[in-house]
Amino acid sequence: MLLFFILGLLVHFVFFGSIFDIYFTSPLVHGMTPQFTPLPPPAKRLVLFVADGLRADALYEFDENGNPRAPFIRNIIMHEGSWGISHTRVPTESRPGHVALIAGFYEDVSAVAKGWKENPVGFDSLINESKYTWSWGSPDILTMFAKGVGGDHIYTYSYDAESEDFGAHDVTKLDTWVFDHVKEFFHAARNNQSLFSKVNEEKIVFFLHLLGIDTNGHAHRPTSREYKDNIKIVDDGIKEIVSMLEHFYGNDGKTAFIFTSDHGMTDWGFHGAGHPSETLTPFVTWGAGIKYPQKVSVQKFDDAFLKEWKLENWKRQDIHQADVAPLMASLIGVPFPLNSVGILPIDYLNNTDLFRAESMFTNAMQILEQFKVKMTQKKEAILPFFFTPFKFGVIQDFVLFVLTFPPSQLVAYLFIFTLGIEVLVLSFFYRYTLTAGLVAFACWPFITQLRTQAKSISLSWIFFSLLLAVFPLMPVVGRKPDIFLVMGAGLLVLLLSLCVVTSLLKRKDHFINEELLLHLVQMLSIVLSMYVVYTTHDSLLKKQGLPVFNQIISWITLASSFVLPLLSPTRLFERLFSILLSSMSAYLLLSTGYEALFPLVLSCLMFVWIQVEQETLRQPSVSYKQKVTSLQFTCSPDITQFRQLYLDDVRRAFFLVFFLVTAFFGTGNIASINSFDLASVYCFLTVFSPFMMGALMMWKILIPFVLVMCAFEAVQLTTQLSSKRLFLMVLIISDIMALHFFFLVKDDGSWLDIGTSISHYVIVMSMTIVLVFLNGLAHLLTTKKLELCGKPKSHLI
Repeated sequence: MLLFFILGLLVHFVFFGSIFDIYFTSPLVHGMTPQFTPLPPPAKRLVLFVADGLRADALYEFDENGNPRAPFIRNIIMHEGSWGISHTRVPTESRPGHVALIAGFYEDVSAVAKGWKENPVGFDSLINESKYTWSWGSPDILTMFAKGVGGDHIYTYSYDAESEDFGAHDVTKLDTWVFDHVKEFFHAARNNQSLFSKVNEEKIVFFLHLLGIDTNGHAHRPTSREYKDNIKIVDDGIKEIVSMLEHFYGNDGKTAFIFTSDHGMTDWGFHGAGHPSETLTPFVTWGAGIKYPQKVSVQKFDDAFLKEWKLENWKRQDIHQADVAPLMASLIGVPFPLNSVGILPIDYLNNTDLFRAESMFTNAMQILEQFKVKMTQKKEAILPFFFTPFKFGVIQDFVLFVLTFPPSQLVAYLFIFTLGIEVLVLSFFYRYTLTAGLVAFACWPFITQLRTQAKSISLSWIFFSLLLAVFPLMPVVGRKPDIFLVMGAGLLVLLLSLCVVTSLLKRKDHFINEELLLHLVQMLSIVLSMYVVYTTHDSLLKKQGLPVFNQIISWITLASSFVLPLLSPTRLFERLFSILLSSMSAYLLLSTGYEALFPLVLSCLMFVWIQVEQETLRQPSVSYKQKVTSLQFTCSPDITQFRQLYLDDVRRAFFLVFFLVTAFFGTGNIASINSFDLASVYCFLTVFSPFMMGALMMWKILIPFVLVMCAFEAVQLTTQLSSKRLFLMVLIISDIMALHFFFLVKDDGSWLDIGTSISHYVIVMSMTIVLVFLNGLAHLLTTKKLELCGKPKSHLI
């Protein structure tokens, strides 16, 4: 059995790590044959302006006085070139945005291994394919395309990284620095024969990275005067550079210009996600090989932008950001970037049909080359009998197998099973799904015999199911502390304890003085916890700090909560109640509001669940059914009493998984792990200690899990089912959930979306693995018995 346990863990660890091999391995391949258009290109040189963080609407709109915010670019659109919107992809960040523009592919998901800071795998780009490239701007961007490139044909000029200061008085200097240094460069070229000959070569690129707009947007927001004024400065700077270049090259008509942005920005100065303000960027191009403005009466875009920007009569041609790379390669006649997935926007090209056709063919062949290399690599890395075409003879066999079941029974089973799994999966995204599930649980007795054979138990099940259903509707962590709710939870526990002790005293044959003393000690622990919570809260409000006495009591209470349950009798009800009292004494110390009530309500439902499961176990093959009060937890169960699996056992396993997920998300702790309320640990310590605070938080999360797993131990005992069989069904359900999240792992989108999808998969896979340890912990808490002195006393049963 130990061997299977170890193998099971290894398999789950392999599954856990598999997502990084499957989803987060770089898609980039190497070894492709370069593809370029054989016909002469229309341009000898390309000038690329990238205004970092510039939104499309901010550039195209008019200012408060009714004048174009960027008059030079507006003039280009209306008289010299073509325009549109470049649609970026998430993550809308500078590095992946520039890679898409210049290399033609989107975020390399293996960048997760580098903390999203750089592309971990070498890649080809327009800059690499050019004969010479000169670039000016931020060191973070420029070095990315020069890193690891062989030869001596890429030249970068950048300012110090310290210049990128959000708090600087005037960050437009980041852009004026670029414009000034470009002017100085061409002035120097006139007096330097070697440099002059290089800048007059073909297939060359000038790249101007303009960071001022992005910096102003972060510091002052895109609606600010600083952001808008920066756009005017960029517009004036581009006008000067274009005029200078045309004069330098004698108006030879061999220069192509492109102006765009890597990403936009939200109104609150953020980018990285997929809001239209982040993904819609301007794209304006003119010069050699580019179509002149086309006046139209009807546009194919059904949005309000054209009218708002007063551009409804000038043809708008939108592109995807990665399409810019093949367009630039086609204009200057260099090979298309080997890793590009962009599609050439031929409507921008002002050339012959033959040139356009050849360019399209080159683009297709370049993408096909990547597929060929990828297929070859797969064949070499995978065993031959695995790398075979998918056979459709498989789907037919599955359909024939499914059709052997009675249709009504098949549909009912599939519907219920699918619905249950989907509810569990959806609860990771929408907590209120758990409420719907608990309401459905409350209705369950009405479709069974429980409503007639155990009315009081059925009513209790309905009441506590509906009561627990309230918690997923409550706000998540981050709420204001409400000590009175914590006090109320403690009082309810004390009231329940008095009722239980009174009930047990009536059965003198089952209750001795030592047991009564233990219950009184645990009740005292609850009272002390309430006192500590209240006085600590009051002391902190008065800015008097954490009282030392309270701190000592808190740690003693926490430590004793692991030991006291082991002193109680192993009779099912008494042991479970002892576990509840000890858990609640610790949980109260870690609570700040309504969540203090959660373990109490959950435990009440667990007690009812145990009785419900025993009532439902009226099968002909079951030899007898003991009363719950007479059952005892035992370390070595009698395997002769175990029975075979019934279909109803699948429901029991599903109930366990559902209750575990409810324990996971019931108060929103895991759903909002970044917003944990540090006030939860103030009864233990107030000095910031991330490891100690984290450990206390984790124990607070685990307490509801322990309560559910201990109840599950009792369910296995009352239903006379082998724990291994029932637990394996639980693992199967958990693994099916994990398979769901395996396919929901995202390797595109914002970094937040990608991280969240990974977290969901990790949580489910961890739950599958942690269940093994929780099962062992629950078995320990329910079956072990500590004796303070003397021999164990026997009790009548």
